[in-house]
Amino acid sequence: MIFSENWLRDICNPPISSADLAQSLTMAGLEVEDVSPVCESFSGIIIGRITRKEKHPNAERLNLCQVDVGKNELLAIICGAPNVSVGMKVACAVPGAKLPKITIKPVTIRGVDSAGMLCSRSELGFTEESDGIWELPAEAPIGDEVRDYLDLDDKIFSLKLTPNRGDCLSIHGIAREVAAITNRRVSFENIPAVKPSIVDRLSVEIVDKEACPKYSGRIIRKVNPNIKTPEYIVQRLLRSGIRSINAVVDLTNYVMLEVGQPMHAFDLSKLNGGIIVRFAAKGEAVKLLNGQYLELDSDMLTINDAKGPVALAGIMGGLNSSVTETTENLFLESAFFAADAVAGKWRQLGFSTDALHRYERGVDPNLAQSALDRLSKLITEVCGGTCGPVSVDQGNLPERKSVDLRVEKCEKVLGFKMGSARIGDVFQRLNLPAQYNKGVFSVTPPSYRFDLEIEEDLIEEVARVDGYDKLPAINPTEGLRFVPI
Repeated sequence: MIFSENWLRDICNPPISSADLAQSLTMAGLEVEDVSPVCESFSGIIIGRITRKEKHPNAERLNLCQVDVGKNELLAIICGAPNVSVGMKVACAVPGAKLPKITIKPVTIRGVDSAGMLCSRSELGFTEESDGIWELPAEAPIGDEVRDYLDLDDKIFSLKLTPNRGDCLSIHGIAREVAAITNRRVSFENIPAVKPSIVDRLSVEIVDKEACPKYSGRIIRKVNPNIKTPEYIVQRLLRSGIRSINAVVDLTNYVMLEVGQPMHAFDLSKLNGGIIVRFAAKGEAVKLLNGQYLELDSDMLTINDAKGPVALAGIMGGLNSSVTETTENLFLESAFFAADAVAGKWRQLGFSTDALHRYERGVDPNLAQSALDRLSKLITEVCGGTCGPVSVDQGNLPERKSVDLRVEKCEKVLGFKMGSARIGDVFQRLNLPAQYNKGVFSVTPPSYRFDLEIEEDLIEEVARVDGYDKLPAINPTEGLRFVPI
């Protein structure tokens, strides 16, 4: 799991440095493999707008641009990039700017003065190659530093998570952990239910409710998938290792990273009838989004319309029902698939996906509805559109049974007297509802903590959140002696 430190700090911001945050996460069992800057160091790069472009009088392939950088006078800058155009927002290196490899100075190019440079992504150290100068969003404020506008002083954290901590494959999950280990509060954005403004609904049926205990979805009509994804979302996706595709797909990935719920968007016009969730039948096949034509085995859980499979459940959508630039109406899927139904399927397929990675480790079974509302709200805000009511079919969701922790047993395992108050404080910081009676805590794990099943799991929580570094070094009380072999 890789993520933006600043995105995390928007939700939970303990007063500690990046290095101390990394150390705290590692000591709490969430190993930080790497902390790296978002980009190379540079300064003096200002957001500008090209107000005029004319051919260089002495060079056919060069243009002389007038650039507004929020000062009293326009800057005259010579540029040879093929994509330069009037009205374009650009990253402008003014005289004195320091790039990763050069310092910018006024120069004369073939008899004409140039007071700066219009930068490409590669020149600022973002990519190895670029097709032209970097076109910034139209709303980028002229005169602001590019570093500030794009939050480039951010750092990227890379976590090596154990397979039982699927709850930390999201910013919300990591924020909960940071709040617990630093004794801070989290500020999650409230996700209100979306009120439908149209009555359109697609029928949903689950044939195998053990493999798919819940499937929900809603129609959104009159969307524009060609709207540009907000830059802050593009940047957060990139810093989590996901490239921008189109607004609908980007927002789907964004919500997955934010709350941990994988979702999928179908082009409604390409679906024939309602949705049916079932295992594949012999002879069925589907062409996936990655272009792979897949002949399905009977142990493959599929999403189907009236004509057959349109997606591999919890893994990847089908190409024939995908969202494209001509899509106008969507059907959004938000479901809970049992880990056993998808675990290990990457071996058969020869690839894995972000959705599969999460489902086989466990996804919160109670998250589907609120995540669907979050995604619906973002899509209508960015792409427009009107939402229909939620269609849902559901079986028995996993129940979270209470787990008892004996204070005496906890102290025996950890090797020192801890006391019920200190143990209770750990449960409170972890938001684990706990009742205490006569030396025993009865803890009911929340739905996202599916890794807490036995007493030893709770002892581990006490040790790691209270701090492994706080475990006292106690000398052995038994004497050591040699014995004959």
